[in-house]
Amino acid sequence: MSVTTAEKQRAYRIEDLSRLSGTTVRTIRAYTDRGLLPRPGRQGRANVYDDSHLVRLRQIAGLLERGYTLASIKELLAAWDAGTGLGGVLGLVGEVDRPWSDEAPARIGLAELTESFGGVMDLTAIEEALRLGVLEAVPGQDDEFLAPSPSELAVAAELHRAGVPLAAITGHLREVRGQVEHISERFLEFTTEHVFHRFLQHPPTEEEATEATDLIRRLRPLAQQTVDAELARAMRLRATEHIRRHLGDAAALTPRPDQEDEQGLGPESRGQVTPVPSATPASSAAPEPSPSPQPAAAPAATAEDTAGGPAETSPVPLPASTVAAVRELVGADHVAEFVAAAADREVAARRMNALAARPAAAP
Repeated sequence: MSVTTAEKQRAYRIEDLSRLSGTTVRTIRAYTDRGLLPRPGRQGRANVYDDSHLVRLRQIAGLLERGYTLASIKELLAAWDAGTGLGGVLGLVGEVDRPWSDEAPARIGLAELTESFGGVMDLTAIEEALRLGVLEAVPGQDDEFLAPSPSELAVAAELHRAGVPLAAITGHLREVRGQVEHISERFLEFTTEHVFHRFLQHPPTEEEATEATDLIRRLRPLAQQTVDAELARAMRLRATEHIRRHLGDAAALTPRPDQEDEQGLGPESRGQVTPVPSATPASSAAPEPSPSPQPAAAPAATAEDTAGGPAETSPVPLPASTVAAVRELVGADHVAEFVAAAADREVAARRMNALAARPAAAP
C-alpha cells in the first residue's frame, strides 16, 4: 500500500512540475517539443510527468547556468541517454569551453580609456573596438566597458602613443586575427588527426571522456607555447634583417679615427647631411657641384671615391627622422659617410645577387 502511495506521489501535473523545477509551463512544453524533455505519460485525459522529468529539468537548468546552449545540452543529454556518463561528458565539454588564457578580464571607465588613447574621445574607434571584441559593453553602464584581454588593450594604447593611428591599429588587428585563427584551425586539425580521432568515431564512454579531458588539459598550453617560440624566432630574424637593410651595420661601416686620414675622410672631405624637406617645389634646381663641403642629404661619394680628394656631392631629400636616427647611431660627424656607405653596400649586394642569378657558363 505504501509503495502504491509513493508511486502516486511521483506523478506530477505540469503545473506541479513547473513549481518544483522553477521552470515555466511554457518552457516545459517547448523543451518537450524540441526533444530535450521526454514526452509525458497519460492518466485519463491529462498529461502526467514523473521524477525523471524533474531531474531532467534540473539538469537543463544547471547546464544553462554554466553557459551551454540548448543545442549543446541536447547532444549531452542524448549521450547520457545512450549510456555515456554525463559527468565525463560534462567534464570534457567544460574543459574545452573554459578560457584558453589565464588573463582575467578587467573593467575600464570611459574617462580612463580616453586618457589611455591621447585624451581625445574617439567614438568611432570605440565602436570599432566593440565590433572586434577588444571591448565589451557593460549592461546599464554607458560610461564603462569590459576588456576581455587588458594586455591586448594595453598594446593598442602603447602603439597609439608611439604614433600609430587608431585605424591602422584596428586594421592590423584584423589581419593578425585572421592569421592566428588559421593557425588555431591547423592545430586542431593536427591534434584531431593524431590524438583525438579515436574519441570522435562514436559517442565516448565515461572512461573515454575522462581520458580525452585529461589529454586536452595536457595539450592546452602547447599551442600558445609553440606560437610564442616561433614568433620570437621570426621576430629576431626579421628584425635583424630589417634594421640592417635600412640602416646598415654601423660597426662595419664607420671608419676608425686612424683610418680617416688614410682614406681622405678627414673633416674637410666629409659632407654634412641636413634634412631636405620632401615638399621642395619641383621647379627648384639642384645646386652646382662644389669642391667645398656643402649640405647633402645622401652623398654619392664612398670611401674609395674620396681617397684622392673631396668628391662631388648631390642633395637628396631624406626624412628628418632618418637623419636624426643616423646621427644618434654614429654621431653627427659620421652621418654623411654612413648614409653613403649604407647605400653603396646595398647597391653592391644587389649587384652580387644579380651576378649569382645568372646561369653559369658551360665548361
